[in-house]
Amino acid sequence: MLLEINPDNPQPRLIAKVVEILKNGGVVAYPTDTTYGIGCSIFSKKGIERIYQIKQRDRKKPFSFICADMSEISRYARVSNYAFKLLRRLLPGQYTFVMEAATVVPDLLQTKQKTVGIRIPDNKICLAIVKELGAPIVTTSANLSGEDPIGNPWAVEHELGKQLDLVVDGGDLSADVSSVVSLIGDRPEVLRKGVGDVSWCE
Repeated sequence: MLLEINPDNPQPRLIAKVVEILKNGGVVAYPTDTTYGIGCSIFSKKGIERIYQIKQRDRKKPFSFICADMSEISRYARVSNYAFKLLRRLLPGQYTFVMEAATVVPDLLQTKQKTVGIRIPDNKICLAIVKELGAPIVTTSANLSGEDPIGNPWAVEHELGKQLDLVVDGGDLSADVSSVVSLIGDRPEVLRKGVGDVSWCE
């Protein structure tokens, strides 16, 4: 099912509909500042398992998740002083930052090294969803593993709609991915070059 939400001024009653599905362990597709993502509450083990099945993704590859703001990041990751300054400067934005996980993060979303990938996309719809939910949501591109991301909500509905509880239509997006930067060591390390500018890492 497609639910059209205004990308510039998301309607609270429609955001509430999405959140109700997520609170019940549902899985939805939603817009980000790069492409469409698939997600559920990070505390829904059943939802996370469903996303692995939908994407046909290797269980050894944990998903990243979206936080609403800096204070929420600080709850779910151990943020060094230099990392905090970087995050404040670059977020919201087209980045996924890898940091050491806090103990509250479910094991399913941590790597063997106890790290997590966290985003704050520059997209009003997905941030409104996370804020209303009161917890982060899983973020992974809306596609089968190994295939190109999908930037059109109707295409997401056509390809994956039968396996999702809802597709949020936030308009046409790119088929790009975020840049992934590790903040684990003493200096940033680029793990994947996406649309987020990483020249500041060099």
